[in-house]
Amino acid sequence: MEDEPSLKTLREFLESVRDGRLLESLRSWRGRGRDDYPVEVLWGVLLLTIVLRHPTIEGCLEELGRNEGLRRMIGIQTAAGVPKKWNMSRFLDVLGREPHLTLLREVFDTMVARLGEKVGDLGRHTSGDSTGLSAQPGRGKKTKKTGRAQPDGGRKEYLDENGNVAHVVEWFGYKLHLVVDARHEVSLAYRITPASEADCEQLTELVTQARGNLPKERIKTLAYDRAADDEDTHELLNESGIRPVIENRGLWKEDPERMLPGHDGRSNVVYDESGTLYCYNKVSTPPIRQRMAYIGHEPSRGTLKYRCPARHGGWKCPSDERCNGSARYGKTVRVKQEINLRRFPAIPRATKQFERLYRGRTAVERVNARLKIFWGADDGNITGANRFHAYVGAVMVVHIGLAGVLAQAPRWEGTLGTMRLDPIAKALRQAQSPPSG
Repeated sequence: MEDEPSLKTLREFLESVRDGRLLESLRSWRGRGRDDYPVEVLWGVLLLTIVLRHPTIEGCLEELGRNEGLRRMIGIQTAAGVPKKWNMSRFLDVLGREPHLTLLREVFDTMVARLGEKVGDLGRHTSGDSTGLSAQPGRGKKTKKTGRAQPDGGRKEYLDENGNVAHVVEWFGYKLHLVVDARHEVSLAYRITPASEADCEQLTELVTQARGNLPKERIKTLAYDRAADDEDTHELLNESGIRPVIENRGLWKEDPERMLPGHDGRSNVVYDESGTLYCYNKVSTPPIRQRMAYIGHEPSRGTLKYRCPARHGGWKCPSDERCNGSARYGKTVRVKQEINLRRFPAIPRATKQFERLYRGRTAVERVNARLKIFWGADDGNITGANRFHAYVGAVMVVHIGLAGVLAQAPRWEGTLGTMRLDPIAKALRQAQSPPSG
């Protein structure tokens, strides 16, 4: 995508926004009052402010005053028809009220669903996280009666390798919680909460929204940091058929390993806090611990299967006869996930698959950076909860809209100088074209 979008790109973006129900609701709210600045114009100004990366709405209004082509694109015929900054302030306040705010989220959801139908792997592997957004408190006594989440103080601690606090970030405002596609870096669901809200408390709503926006059973994995490592989250994902890729929180202060349930003191199989299985070679002095070989997940049984590491790796273990006896395949252990879903997820943490999928979590961090740095979600220029929620909702519409425009762009097919539409781009253009006749 261009750093400075052309008029053609802007036109394609505006045409891709499914805002019919939202604009109809805004027109109904206005009723038969003055219509000096139609809601379509005010909505267009807001979207252009974000797309063109103006630090303030006033900056966009100034550009519209001198750019005739840009004005006509959103229905403004003359420079005198450009709204004033107070018109935009009132519009943002109205857009942040119900039912308009819900319809604004519906615009985002509809555009994600359309993209998900045409892009077959969109949402297959996902990642989630939250980020802090700076905001200003509303003015006046009625600010807390709006029904919108109000800003408050947030604090986030970053730990070093030893578990000690190495860095602390504090801010006043909100948290933006996201679930994004780990490959395409496209947001699938979002929520805005006060800065003090815990991440794990929002996952139910986020997962529900993301699943509703995508074809059935599309989401296979969800990567998240240790903030989501609790029993409720793992139960939710298990019920939803989503495999968690969540970093383990260190809570065991004593006994770094424990006996696997169902095994007695004569067994040589233990597990650590992250759910990794080990077996002990008790013949050697002192006993030597080896990580057991993970064989796979057995969904029908709800178990994880492990095998003797020596037999699996083809090396000699002094404890082979004691553990395996005459068994040709070697000792196997099945761990029932129901013992502890948080400890024994479908993708064990000590596997290459977990490491590969967990690296995909950085996708949500890059999306956060774009929303905050490129499109101004963290500028802190918006005062009042209604205006803030409306502005961030518009940022999310711009994000998914530009993703759709990019997906429709021609692709290089390998022949020098040849750019063509791939099947996904063709399908999206056909879906966006109005019906003939």
